[in-house]
Amino acid sequence: MIFVTGVGMVNAMGNTLDEIADSLAAGRSPGMVPDTDGWLQQGDCWVGRVTGELPPMPDTLPQHNSRNNRLLLAALAQIGPQINELIARYGRDRVAVVLGTSTSGLDEADRKVSGTHDTYHYGQQELGDPSRFVSEYLDLDGPALTVSTACSSSARAVITGKRLIESGMVDAAIVGGADTLSRMPINGFSSLESLSERRCRPFSAERNGITIGEAAALLLLSRESGPVQLLGVGESSDAWHMSAPHPEGAGAIRSVEMAMKEAGLTAKDIGYINMHGTATRLNDEIEAKVVNTLFGDGVPGSSTKHLTGHTLGAAGACEAALCYLMLTRRLPLPAQDFSDSTQDAELAPCGLLTSPRAEYKPVMLSNSFAFGGNNATLIFGATHD
Repeated sequence: MIFVTGVGMVNAMGNTLDEIADSLAAGRSPGMVPDTDGWLQQGDCWVGRVTGELPPMPDTLPQHNSRNNRLLLAALAQIGPQINELIARYGRDRVAVVLGTSTSGLDEADRKVSGTHDTYHYGQQELGDPSRFVSEYLDLDGPALTVSTACSSSARAVITGKRLIESGMVDAAIVGGADTLSRMPINGFSSLESLSERRCRPFSAERNGITIGEAAALLLLSRESGPVQLLGVGESSDAWHMSAPHPEGAGAIRSVEMAMKEAGLTAKDIGYINMHGTATRLNDEIEAKVVNTLFGDGVPGSSTKHLTGHTLGAAGACEAALCYLMLTRRLPLPAQDFSDSTQDAELAPCGLLTSPRAEYKPVMLSNSFAFGGNNATLIFGATHD
């Protein structure tokens, strides 16, 4: 059995777990704001920004000085004592680092080209840099690798960390991910006509695209008993289309079924589904169909991206960490926000919450569906009710 023994996170909802828990319970997000920094070259959009001051990069690691890694530093600071305990118990060569990202230090590279960044180092933009940085910062000798499968990256990092422990290669793993606001993904999604000009509205009739956010989320995995157990994982690859899901959600269904089988659960055992819910026309339509096929309309679910933005490679870990917060603090299940829109009645019924729910089974499933049909599913359960 694999347990989650600690979580660190920063996102648009807050800079500490307490702030994020309060925002989640209230359905608010101070960092979800209109873009005033010129991220989008033409037109209007919103972004999900981490608003707090980030810790400085140590003078000994200047080559890693990217905002992406400083987001990770902020998350690491929240779980420093637990990490030190793992290292003391197992040794520096028995703790793995597995992270997901899609931007890494891309923003620093962009600013170097525009002449507004004078401490750029090529290594900052390498996709392997986040895990290399965390490993060097903590002086670890275990495996360190980065997974980059677009929006399922950090969910797959969780899966990889779990398997490293189960294989016997390590005894614990620091897993998660980070992604930072930068011009390329924002303008890239705009070119795909998938970027919303206002705050994203998952599963609404008026939805027209994503809001990109930034975040870092880290989870500590080990066999040591913790407050939350990683009950099951699933993954698949559609290879259907570079940027569109399979029209019947075939790969997504396989991913969920794999996780449910590993966990030994049926639909009636799930208390909440954290949906990928990007607010693009096609993603929400297919995901609603997938959930309806597997769970009907009886399992409560929602997307939390209207509160965090779509944090790209960090999304899977960020939403897993939100599930951890709900399970450990018994927070109400978050409702889908239709305060400035209407629920899309043409979508397959999929248990969407329209108001928070305080009572639920302490088992949560979280989906991450990425470009290229890279699908990942994680199931978590509280170890005591």
